[in-house]
Amino acid sequence: MSQTTDLSWHQEIEENGSQPPLSLQNVHVSYRTRKGSVQAVRGVSLDLQAGESLALIGESGSGKTTLGLGIVRLLVETAEVNPGRIIYRRDGRELDVLSLAEGPLREFRWRDCAMVFQSALNAFNPVLKVWDQVWDTAKAHRWNNREEVRERFLDLLRFVQLDPDRVINSYAHELSGGMRQRTLLAISLLLDPQILILDEPTTALDILTQRTIIDLLRRLKEDLHFTMLFISHDLAIAAELADRVATMYAGQVVELGPVEDIFYRPRHPYSLGLIRAVPTVTGGFEELSSIPGSPPDLINLPTGCKFHPRCPFASERCSSEEPELERVGDNHYAACWHTDAVQEDIERSGLRGKRSTQRERAPGQ
Repeated sequence: MSQTTDLSWHQEIEENGSQPPLSLQNVHVSYRTRKGSVQAVRGVSLDLQAGESLALIGESGSGKTTLGLGIVRLLVETAEVNPGRIIYRRDGRELDVLSLAEGPLREFRWRDCAMVFQSALNAFNPVLKVWDQVWDTAKAHRWNNREEVRERFLDLLRFVQLDPDRVINSYAHELSGGMRQRTLLAISLLLDPQILILDEPTTALDILTQRTIIDLLRRLKEDLHFTMLFISHDLAIAAELADRVATMYAGQVVELGPVEDIFYRPRHPYSLGLIRAVPTVTGGFEELSSIPGSPPDLINLPTGCKFHPRCPFASERCSSEEPELERVGDNHYAACWHTDAVQEDIERSGLRGKRSTQRERAPGQ
């Protein structure tokens, strides 16, 4: 398999390709359990454009990681993707990922779409050195020139600001958390994928290492021009790195739009609640406004809008009718019956709002 160290081919796709590299069409993912079917992802439709960064944000359990694992078909055996289609496009090809046989699916993973998993330590085989795992990955994709693979990986380690001679001959436990995360990034880039999925890339790292990872990801975005999907509950990384943001709640995308619209002009109560729950550098904790209640049971979801039991804007209609994504601005969509009320609340009290106001208006509070 011939490989190249030129990392600029993504620019050609961005300039020449008109269709998005990845399209999710009405994707549903459920898990079989003794208690019933867990509806982890419900009707997600997204297009990832060439060269863009899309951030998936939301609380734990909202379906973000399940969606990412579904794209590369690494879900557990009890999971089922049905209905839905995941369409991948490259070099004039169009593949339905969910229909790929084992051989083409292996080609799709790492070569076309790579995923950096949440736990950097658990992603490595603890009894193999980093180089052995890199070499196994290359051979699995029919790249059998050992010296070429080694030089490519050494270049990538330098690119992610690591000492290549130290890292390549180390076991995972000999590296710090930040070094493991950057090593994973280097491995994910080995086969020059068109799409990179990052699941909580800064979780469990100290604040200085997080800063390093964020700066590195920004550099990757600027230099390599591939499509990136960030999965995170950290709004800071989404604000810094994303072009668009999708807010997920109870397995659905409830708001989708440009990063500035989501963070400065949110139109869904859940997006607004997430923003108001994050402390600012200069603000006091008395300004924080937590979202009341807990995420819903994905086996027994509430009727109507799934957020209505926790929503300060909820009405009778919200409890009986579930809204769909509707345009609320330029490339900005929200699934809410009261987007105008959300906008008025922001105009009246600002993004930070008042803690007492939201608590008083929340149902059952």
